[in-house]
Amino acid sequence: MAKITVNGESQEVKLPLALTELIKQNNVEQPDMVSVQVNDDFVDRTEWDDIQIKEGDSVDFLYFMGGGCFI
Repeated sequence: MAKITVNGESQEVKLPLALTELIKQNNVEQPDMVSVQVNDDFVDRTEWDDIQIKEGDSVDFLYFMGGGCFI
């Protein structure tokens, strides 16, 4: 088992592990609407299948929300 950090919380995962599998394991809602950072670097969606998670990696799932004010 390898220790990684996901959204600031420690997690143990079995390697090898592709980023797409980590997204599934963490039940990320609306994966088409999430941006992903691995070790503070944004990962292009086209590379998710190719990125292999390593011991000590830090992964963040980021949701960008729009908002506004009606006057």
